[in-house]
Amino acid sequence: MRAKRKDRGGGQTDFVYLLSALLLLLLGVPLSHDVGRLDPNLVRGIFFSVLMIVGARSLRGGGRYFTIGMVLAIVGVALNIVAAGQSALLYEGASIVSLFVFLLVSISYTLKQVLFSNEINAHRIVGAICVYLLLGVLWSLAYSFVDLVSPSSFAGADLESAAGFKSTWFYYSFVTLTTLGYGDILPLSATARSLAYLEAITGQFYVAILVAGLVSAYISDRKGP
Repeated sequence: MRAKRKDRGGGQTDFVYLLSALLLLLLGVPLSHDVGRLDPNLVRGIFFSVLMIVGARSLRGGGRYFTIGMVLAIVGVALNIVAAGQSALLYEGASIVSLFVFLLVSISYTLKQVLFSNEINAHRIVGAICVYLLLGVLWSLAYSFVDLVSPSSFAGADLESAAGFKSTWFYYSFVTLTTLGYGDILPLSATARSLAYLEAITGQFYVAILVAGLVSAYISDRKGP
């Protein structure tokens, strides 16, 4: 019984680190674009690498999740370093794909911890927040890749510059995930539009399922064994 409690504490700490890395990414990348004196590609590579390293740590104890996550993290960090020093679209695209797959693994593992727990605690709440933020980052990478492959897929502010990942994709992704929809960035191609409405649906369903899960766990906890 004591070992189980200890494992939960460790999981909670891991999710706290993951949440910190996500907030650092979502704030640091846009700030580096506004400052202008820093190389956005280099800053982006650093923040994404930190996220992958911390994310891999959060998978510790997850068996095959940890193994797959570590391999993807090593490959992703290496590609981030190469992409930061090279302007070739091939490296940029490979970096985005590796990070995308890594986030899928992280979301799958974290979601498993959040949805299939019968106890409402800080570990579960922090994990739920991480999943929501990870979904936003995941879709931002998808938009970036579509823009990289087909630059005419989107229209709007700050999209006329060089192709690749921009902090604008964070903004557009979370505006879509929350169904806020300012309308200053428009998906034009069929693929871009499909991604946009799928993200909006995912955001709504995630919140609904999460609330239902928390209520169910709360009722179960109150009833006792």
